[in-house]
Amino acid sequence: MLDYRFPTALQMVLSVAISEEQGKRSTSSTLGSGAEANPSLIRKLMVPLTREGIFVTTLGRNGSIHLARPADQITLCDIYMAVSQEKKLLNSRPDMKKPCCIVSANVCWYFKKIANDAEQASLKVLAQHTVADALLALKQGKDLSTLTGATDTEK
Repeated sequence: MLDYRFPTALQMVLSVAISEEQGKRSTSSTLGSGAEANPSLIRKLMVPLTREGIFVTTLGRNGSIHLARPADQITLCDIYMAVSQEKKLLNSRPDMKKPCCIVSANVCWYFKKIANDAEQASLKVLAQHTVADALLALKQGKDLSTLTGATDTEK
């Protein structure tokens, strides 16, 4: 099953940032509409994004959603960690109860190591990009890696 929490949360954060720049109000309704996402998913994502200090919300008829800190101080890793709920990027199978060969006896710990390395590498990349970087890339229609000095081999 595909997990859309992170890309949806990223779109929400970027939408709020753009709305703030334009002096427009953001609500869960406008975010849901813009993301073509179920309103319940938007509300569920609002909770960790607010708890982790990415969003500040005001309630009521004129309520709105704002970034809790400047866009250059919010990394994509911050957003990912807020909404991933400790879910791993790659999940291993459970350990074998009765291993019958060298593979079944060892594949679980080996895969967990590889999965952990992949997760750490992904988090490192996400930490290198801020919401401000993403906004600039979107406005210029550029690949994010061109804004952070990544070489062609890192793209």
